[in-house]
Amino acid sequence: MYKYILRRILIMIPMLVLISIIVFTFSKLAPGDPFTGEFDPRITKDILDKKRAMFNLYDPPYKQYLSWLKNVLQGNFGVSMRFGFPVSDLLAERIPNTLFLAITSLIITLIVSIPIGIISARRPYSLIDYSATTFGFLGLATPNFYAGLIAIYLFSIQFGWLPAQGTITAGADYTGLALFWDKFKHVIMPASTLGLAQTAGYMRYMRSEMMEVMGKDFIRTARSKGMPERVILYKHTLRNALIPIITLLGFEFGALVAGAVITENVFSWPGVGTLFLNAVINRDYPIIMAINLIIATMVLVGNLLADIFYVIVDPRIRYD
Repeated sequence: MYKYILRRILIMIPMLVLISIIVFTFSKLAPGDPFTGEFDPRITKDILDKKRAMFNLYDPPYKQYLSWLKNVLQGNFGVSMRFGFPVSDLLAERIPNTLFLAITSLIITLIVSIPIGIISARRPYSLIDYSATTFGFLGLATPNFYAGLIAIYLFSIQFGWLPAQGTITAGADYTGLALFWDKFKHVIMPASTLGLAQTAGYMRYMRSEMMEVMGKDFIRTARSKGMPERVILYKHTLRNALIPIITLLGFEFGALVAGAVITENVFSWPGVGTLFLNAVINRDYPIIMAINLIIATMVLVGNLLADIFYVIVDPRIRYD
């Protein structure tokens, strides 16, 4: 197992380098640079030339990439061309908010989808099953930004139950439980919106996996021996049905972080997603490269953790 983990980590390194090359290449293919659209009349051409020279924009692309890679290996993501601050400082401010949003979204997804999937599987073609199926298709078909706008209109504007933007109430001086409750009220709507498609998908996955496992011979044998239905459900059926679900969790977490770009902007959530969108608009290469590298790393590490959990859930699986 340890050798397998080590091999996977070693494979991640060239994969991350390849991903960074692809992102850098596509970033450079677009015309212009971060200073092309500078409209301040006080900024002369000489000043713009100095800025471009400061960020090595006159160097050949391969030199720019090698310079960036050398700095990253030393733990330096560079300086933002737009804000003028170190990229590491900007990410340190935003990453906790995005992780909080993604983890909350994943928790909501599992809490909602797994029980509904189990109920649908135990009562197929019932009203509950049809209702869950309808919700699943609607969730998969509804874009995040549209669901977010509807949520803001209903729960913020019409009913006033939840705040529409931010992470905490502006000007509030909460501490302890009051601070937690305030953050929870702010995160519940964007987290639910972010995980809408995942919740709908996991419901369908859970239903189909449960129904498939319940049709296996060992389940029928357990019933014929008089084993309690509760034991059959939770010890045998659910455990086996969760195996393919767990393999998706690693990828889903990285996908949630990437999908936060839209959700964070809808709810004005100060996370990595809003920072990334501003960086793309302003051609802020250091931020674009850093965020893509972080998301790619999270996806690869998430997949590795999923494989490890796979072994824990199903001891029959062994990695040589």
